[in-house]
Amino acid sequence: MKRIALAFMGLLGTAQVLSSCKKDYLEEKPLSLYTPQTVLVDSLGFEAAMAGLQSVVREQYTSDGPQGLLGIMQEGTDVAIPGQVQGVEVPYYNYTLLNSQDQGAAYYWSWAYRTINNANQIIAGAAAAPSTLRQGYKNRISAEARFFRAYAYDFLATLYGAVPLIDTPISAPRTDFTRTPLNTVNDFIVNDLTTAIPNLFSANKAASGRITSGAAQHLLGQVYLRMNQPDKAEAVLQTLINSKVYSLVSARYGVRASQPGDYFSDMFIVGNQRRNQGNTEIIWGIEQQLNVPGAQTNAQQRRMWVPGYYNIKGMAIADSLGGRGIGRMRLSNWVDYQLYPANENADMRNSRYNLKRRFYYNDPNQPSLLGQRVTGLKGTDTIFYITPYTTKWNQYNPADVFGYGTIKDLPMMRLGETYLLLAEAQFKQGKTSDAAISINALRTRAKAAQVSASDITLNFILDERVRELIGEEQRRITLVRTGTLVDRATRLNGASITGLTSNNLLLPIPQSTIDLNTNATLTQNPGY
Repeated sequence: MKRIALAFMGLLGTAQVLSSCKKDYLEEKPLSLYTPQTVLVDSLGFEAAMAGLQSVVREQYTSDGPQGLLGIMQEGTDVAIPGQVQGVEVPYYNYTLLNSQDQGAAYYWSWAYRTINNANQIIAGAAAAPSTLRQGYKNRISAEARFFRAYAYDFLATLYGAVPLIDTPISAPRTDFTRTPLNTVNDFIVNDLTTAIPNLFSANKAASGRITSGAAQHLLGQVYLRMNQPDKAEAVLQTLINSKVYSLVSARYGVRASQPGDYFSDMFIVGNQRRNQGNTEIIWGIEQQLNVPGAQTNAQQRRMWVPGYYNIKGMAIADSLGGRGIGRMRLSNWVDYQLYPANENADMRNSRYNLKRRFYYNDPNQPSLLGQRVTGLKGTDTIFYITPYTTKWNQYNPADVFGYGTIKDLPMMRLGETYLLLAEAQFKQGKTSDAAISINALRTRAKAAQVSASDITLNFILDERVRELIGEEQRRITLVRTGTLVDRATRLNGASITGLTSNNLLLPIPQSTIDLNTNATLTQNPGY
């Protein structure tokens, strides 16, 4: 602004410049301001703010810097081992390196509080919005923000324990944060969700991609389980299932229904993932879209889960093989060889359309190999080249053969998990027969053998979560929430893990946050 003003004045001559050179002449006086106070006054402003909040939420699992970030949620647990290591994930299987300077823990801490502050802006704005804005709309937009605030606080409470509780927008630096008791944080989360549920649309009425009452119910059930209140969890989860708003997918549908496949794999195909595309099971999905500004990210799910098969002579990048992966991690031997029945037809979730186990040479430039099965590779470490993998993140864009971006939706909640949470709540109350019924709903859909009350243990439920949710579930969160990380990781995947102790059930509070908090004590978690 100053440079423009001076250039303009130079055209007027020396005398006029001297007579006009006053301090107030150079002061910027913008004709409009983009602030919560000026924007959050009508539905257009609130919708813009909600789009911004959703964009921040999406960054939880779509960041490409560093690319190995998603490995934090899978490696060092029972389901995955490192492949082509990027770096940030290393302390999460070599726990001797996990400390208060950890980059991954700092990223997720920052993400959560950015989400919370954005939500706080909308909630405060709705409370102060003019009466010309319908009260029903204000209640609904506030409820949606409350869901995201509760989601972020549940994430923090699960992985960090007691954390600072901030319920109003922060617009200036603060250096006086303290950790709020976990019980208080939990009560705050429950209040947000119970306030939100009656004010949110059901999935039958909500716009695609928006938060519904079902999503808030699903999250509330999970929160009650973490709080060891399984009776309350059972009640809210049973209400969600009994509403019949959602139903398990049990028939072929969508854009590839006439092609080889099965109805479980149909849910994870681009063009099939959303409710308005036929997916009756999705409760909350973060939507992404090719050729829509701001709707495509550099998410790394495909690069993490799909191996780098094209590094093998005779193998070429193909849509049928999932596009271009890097194999930054691979399934653990327990998942590969012990979790599923040997016969893939005994459980649809282990079918060739859901877990890729066999590879065939497909490069037309290698005619002597074309069509043959890839076996007996020697002289090359193929741990991240030819290895079984979930097809849930298969995706190919012919305009992006290199495969950097992703256009797949992120399935955050679906009804299959609701049944598993319900089974967990029932088991914790000793209702093993009811828990078996809940799990058998999924096993019937998968055409797997039925289980009985005597089969139901927490470990069995956690096994079933892998069969149903591998590649969707953030496994570290589940194992920390259930207090089973140390046992299951060391027992089922111990060969890939070093130094895991009970201290690692919680992540370190970022040291930079502690150091900047000069006017109060922000205590560190034990062991860091």
